[in-house]
Amino acid sequence: MSLRELIVDEVRRDGPMPFSRYMELCLYHPELGYYSRATEQFGKAGDFYTSSDVHAVFGRLLARQFEEMWRALGSPERIDVIELGPGRGLFAADMLDWSAKQFPDFARALRYQLVEQSSNFRTRVQERLSGHIANGQAGVFESLESAVSAAGQHLIVFANEFFDALPVEVLDHRGSVRVVENDGRFAEQFVPPSPQEQAFLDSYSVHPEPGERVETCLASLGWMDRIAAAFTGKPGFVILIDYGYTREEQLSRRHRDTLMTYRRHQASPSPYEAPGEQDITAHVNFTALRSRGSDHGLEPIALLTQSQFLIGIGEETQFADAFRDCLLPQERAKVALQLKHLISPEAMGETFQVLLMSRDVRKEKAAQLSGLKLTH
Repeated sequence: MSLRELIVDEVRRDGPMPFSRYMELCLYHPELGYYSRATEQFGKAGDFYTSSDVHAVFGRLLARQFEEMWRALGSPERIDVIELGPGRGLFAADMLDWSAKQFPDFARALRYQLVEQSSNFRTRVQERLSGHIANGQAGVFESLESAVSAAGQHLIVFANEFFDALPVEVLDHRGSVRVVENDGRFAEQFVPPSPQEQAFLDSYSVHPEPGERVETCLASLGWMDRIAAAFTGKPGFVILIDYGYTREEQLSRRHRDTLMTYRRHQASPSPYEAPGEQDITAHVNFTALRSRGSDHGLEPIALLTQSQFLIGIGEETQFADAFRDCLLPQERAKVALQLKHLISPEAMGETFQVLLMSRDVRKEKAAQLSGLKLTH
């Protein structure tokens, strides 16, 4: 049975389907979902790029920032970095390898815990990081709570392009979208928004006007609750990187109807074509993440662009992390182009936002992080 047939059967059995359920099945069905397939999703051979696909410098710069956070926490004997949604583990490998090479004291204290719900990706991560797992420096878990239970007393929770793939509800002025089918083809109906959706719009977003759509990601609030709970009795930092927006930007009529699909590096606004065979994403509401985290005891440090963040980290060393292995001028030129893609406003630099939060960290210590240099 295809995923389309499975969704049609569920709609016929249970009635109109919330869009979040449709998106969940398309992305996360255990056998037929997009992230469960054996085919390549990332990089040139896949459907889209992440920052770690561009160059290892992304992992190297974050290793430098993690090491600073470790020192801000007093250089404890052990610190656990928990990464949400690590995919193939490319970032983790870059970060761990560079830490061992450049920051040996930090590397000895580091334990890297990867939280991945896809069994396909868990297998790939375990293969890529087999050496680090064998020496006890890395572990792979199905849930955040399992990773936290295995962690020590100091934490960094990190997520890069994790929240954009969480299922969302889609609303326009007619109400909340429900997916129905006519002769095997998907169509939309509308129902009044739930109290939870209304509260999300009232607190963190805007109400759509005729011709507009907005997304509410109730799952993101649940994840922020879980992330905050992970820091119970544990000081540390949160770093969330994704493409997204604030409520203020939405009020200025930007970032409405951000739902997109990606297939073979082609973008499309239609989520109903090829279910399970294309990525579905929505931009991240950082006002919601920051506010919900703050409600549960996480202290907001800054919300800045990826460009500001990475330039702040790399400025002092003139991005030596990027060019360290370059022996020839043409190698330096190639790396310079890759670095530009990460930090330039025309590429990832301004589209991606970085939310930094902390728990039980002195404000003056947090303010000294090099990633914050360009916010002072």
